[in-house]
Amino acid sequence: MRLENKSAIVTGAASGIGHATTLLLASEGAKVLAVDRPGTELNTLFAGTDNVSICEQDISAADAGKTIVERALSAHSQLDILFNNAGVSGREKFDEMTDDLWNHVIEVNLNAGYRLTRAAIPALKDSSAGRIIFTASVMARMTDYGLAAYCASKAGITGLVRTLALDLGKFEITANYIEPGAIVTGMTSASFEQPHIAEIWAKKSALRRLGQPIDIARAALFLASEDAAFITGQGLTVDGGLTLRT
Repeated sequence: MRLENKSAIVTGAASGIGHATTLLLASEGAKVLAVDRPGTELNTLFAGTDNVSICEQDISAADAGKTIVERALSAHSQLDILFNNAGVSGREKFDEMTDDLWNHVIEVNLNAGYRLTRAAIPALKDSSAGRIIFTASVMARMTDYGLAAYCASKAGITGLVRTLALDLGKFEITANYIEPGAIVTGMTSASFEQPHIAEIWAKKSALRRLGQPIDIARAALFLASEDAAFITGQGLTVDGGLTLRT
């Protein structure tokens, strides 16, 4: 029970990494507010799950940060852990990129996390061990065709988190990010359900397999726990060795 008496917010909780992390943090004793868009059936997904409250909220809405933090404090009276996990992909060649697609990806992946973190800081300052965690990506350091918006948003997270670590360290709040590699999630399932694509990406990994949401959830648990109390401003790459070679 590494997170006993802790309270957490997890965004993107309806599927993939967010769903796995919500369940894992709750199993370790944390009271978790699971956040995802309206219509994602959070009530059904977490029915009967101890320590989990739900919040159906579009995180890109202007007032979402304030709404989510208020819901967490109302449900659990405190806030210790914020996991900004929700994200979107959006693939388009740069010469065909529209402002709408660019703005949507940046808004969800970067701006929404910025606003939610800003809203959470007063409550995290009251915690004895405040933790801020973002889901970035190995694509924060790499790229692929059509991923200009996605890579820019994930690289933005890394710069944001490093600065958060400096600005908030005096309050004993840590800030870190996770860089997943090829993970089977709701966002990637359409590709990885095709055997030939899944096989290619599995072979790229030193461990010869695709990552699963629980692999990232375990990294988030580590960063949220006392075991990571002296780690801040860092990126934890969880990619099965995908990025070891060029």
